[in-house]
Amino acid sequence: MSTKKIELLSPAGNMDSLKAAIFAGCDAVYLSGNRFGARAFASNFTNEEIIEAINFSHLYGVKVYVTVNTLVYESAVPIFMKYIDFLHRNSVDAIIIQDIGMMDLIRKTYPNLEIHASTQMHIHNVEGVKLLESLGIKRAVLARETPIELINEIKKNTNTDIEIFIHGALCISYSGQCLMSSLIGGRSGNRGTCAGSCRQSYDLIVNNNKVNIDNYLLSTKDLCTLNNIGKLIDIGVNSLKIEGRMKRPEYVYLVTSLYRKAIDSYIKNHKVNITNEDIKNLKKIFNRKFTKGFIFHEENDNFTNPYRPNHMGIEIGQVINYKKPYVYIQLKDSLNKQDGIRFVKDDIGLIVTDLTINNNIAKIKVKDRISTNSSVVKTTDYQQLQSINDLIKQEKKIAITITIIVNIDKPIILVLNDGVNNVAIASEYIVQSSTNNPTTKQRIIEQITKLGNTIYLAQKTESIIDDNVFIPIKILNDLRREAITLLNQKRLYKIPYKKEKYEITLKDFKKEQKKSILISNKHDDISSFDEIYTEYDSPYTLKLPRVLEHLPSIDRRVLIGELGSVYKYKNIVTDFSLNVVNSYSVAFLHSLGVNKITLSYELNDKQIKDLIDAYHSRYHKHPNLELIIEGYEEVMISKYKLPNNSFLKDRFNNKYKVLVKDNLMYIYNYKKRKMTGDYYKMGINYLRKNKEVDYEK
Repeated sequence: MSTKKIELLSPAGNMDSLKAAIFAGCDAVYLSGNRFGARAFASNFTNEEIIEAINFSHLYGVKVYVTVNTLVYESAVPIFMKYIDFLHRNSVDAIIIQDIGMMDLIRKTYPNLEIHASTQMHIHNVEGVKLLESLGIKRAVLARETPIELINEIKKNTNTDIEIFIHGALCISYSGQCLMSSLIGGRSGNRGTCAGSCRQSYDLIVNNNKVNIDNYLLSTKDLCTLNNIGKLIDIGVNSLKIEGRMKRPEYVYLVTSLYRKAIDSYIKNHKVNITNEDIKNLKKIFNRKFTKGFIFHEENDNFTNPYRPNHMGIEIGQVINYKKPYVYIQLKDSLNKQDGIRFVKDDIGLIVTDLTINNNIAKIKVKDRISTNSSVVKTTDYQQLQSINDLIKQEKKIAITITIIVNIDKPIILVLNDGVNNVAIASEYIVQSSTNNPTTKQRIIEQITKLGNTIYLAQKTESIIDDNVFIPIKILNDLRREAITLLNQKRLYKIPYKKEKYEITLKDFKKEQKKSILISNKHDDISSFDEIYTEYDSPYTLKLPRVLEHLPSIDRRVLIGELGSVYKYKNIVTDFSLNVVNSYSVAFLHSLGVNKITLSYELNDKQIKDLIDAYHSRYHKHPNLELIIEGYEEVMISKYKLPNNSFLKDRFNNKYKVLVKDNLMYIYNYKKRKMTGDYYKMGINYLRKNKEVDYEK
C-alpha cells in the first residue's frame, strides 16, 4: 500500500460549496471562473471571488485547481492567456486544461504554473501519460472508463501524478469525445455548454421496430466507489476526485465527508468503514442509482438508468388511498414537513407542507389526483439538509500549539506552530514585576489563547511564566494578533510568478490541393483520391481506434485519434478527435512530428480561416491541414454498448446510427455533413470524405 498522502479533491461551484468541501475535510478543491470552464451553467467564480477562494483555501492548507478545460478558439486566445496570467499571479496551485495548444502555450509561457491534463484530453493509456510526462505536465486526469488494472500499469510505468474520478455524474461517452450536443444543438460539451443529449429520451430501433420500454437509454447511473476506494489507494493513485460543481453545498459536504471517512479508515485499518446508513444518506442527498463504473468492471446492463435521468431519491412508502384533497401513504421510512417527495406512478412531485401521521400512515394534502399503489420516494430530506448546514456552520479549526515565555525584565516571547509553520515574536514591552497587582498565569494563558474569530484552535499550550509579573491586557491582545497575522502570512504561500517567451520550431509544408477518403468497403471507388484511410488490412493508411488501452506495434502510416498514439508512432495523421481548434494546437502537433492534422468538427468557416491566418502570421510557415467535408459524423464513442446496427430515434424523429466495433459503441449524426467553402483558398491542403458508415445502405 502506498504511504504517499492521498489527495481528496472536491468540487466547488460557488463559495458556499468551497467552504463546505473544506470543512468536510478535502485536501484540494477545483473550481472555475466565468469563462473557459466545462461547467458554464454552474454559479462559478468572479475574479475577485477566485482570489478570495485561493486565500481562504490556502489558510486551511487546501490547494486550489482552476478548470480552464474548454477548447479555445483563435479569437479567444488573448483573453484566455490574460486570465491564465491572473491565476498565476494569484498563486493558483494548478490549472486543469483540455486544449492541447493552450497546454503547450502555457507550459512555455509560465514554467512555474502547474498543469493538470483534464479528463477531456482523453488520456487512457501508458503512452498518453508518457507524452504528458515528456512535456513536464504534472498530472493526468485519466478517462473515467480506464480499468483499475490499466491504472496500475500506468502508475508503475510513469512518474506523472494520476487523478481518478471516484463519485458523481458520468458521461456515457468518453469525456472530450462527445460531439452530440455540439453538432446537433450548437451547445458544445467541449465549450462548457453541454445540453445533456445523453439525458434525453430515445427510442431504440432494431429492424425497424421499437424494442425499449424505458426511454433514457444513454443516461448513466452515478459513480460510487466508496466500497472500492482501498483498491485505488493500494495502487498509489495520487488524487481522488468527486464530481459535482453543479451540486448544492450540502451535497458537497456529505460526499466529501464520507470519502474522507473511507480514505482515513482504510489508511489506518486497511478497512473501509462505510455503513448502510452512509449509503442511504448518499442516496437521499442525490442519486441516479449507483454504479461502480467501468473502472471496476461494471456490467454493461448496470451502467445506465434508463428509467429516469435525474434524482431517484429513496423509497419511503406506498399510496394506499386517495380522497380528494388528501393522499394516504403507508410509510416504511421517515417523513417530515418540508421534505420533498415524488409519486412515482404519476410522476408528481411536491414539498410536504400539510402532514399528519397516525399508525405509520401519512395523510398529505395534495393538489393533483394521485394513483393508489404508487410507490412514494423522498427526494429532499429537510432534516438531513438542516443537520448538514449545522455542521457547516461549525466551521473547521486548525489545531496549533501556543508557547509563551514571560520573564521579568525581558520581552514576552510568543510562539505559534501549526505542525508545519512556526512563528516566534518578541514584544517591545519589557515585562515588569508586581507584587500588589500581578497578572495571573491563568489570565495570561486565557488571553493569549483567545482565538474565537480566527481559523485556529489552541490544541496545546505550553508556558514558562515568572511569578509576580505585570502585563497590560492590551499588550497580550496585540501580541496574539500580530502572531496570528504572521502565521496567516506563512500559510498564504506564494507561487513564484515567472513569464517567458513562447517559442516553437516548425517545418514549412507546401500548399497543396488534395483529396482523401475514409472507406470501410474494399469496393469503394478510390481512384480520384490522394490518400486513402482504411480500418482493414491494405496498402493504405491504417485508421486506428480512438480508444486504445494498449497500443500495438505498427510500422506503417496511421490515422490516429488519441495522444498516446502521437507519442508511440512516427508516420502519422491526426484525426478530428484530437479537438484541434486553434493554431497553437496545430503548431504543437507539427512540432511533435505529426505530418498532417485533421481539424475539429466543431469549427465553422470563419474559425478555420482565423486559425490558418494566425498560423501564417505567427510562424511564417504553412501547416498541413485536412478538413472532413462530407460524411456522417461520429457524435459519440462509448464503452457502454447498445445493439449493433440499431438506431436511436429522438423526440424529433431523427435517427442516429449505432455501430459496435472494437468492443466500443459509435453513434453517428442523423444528418450528413456537407461543407462547401473555398477551403483550398483558405489554406487547407486536404479535403476528406468519410464513407465508413452509410445510412442509405
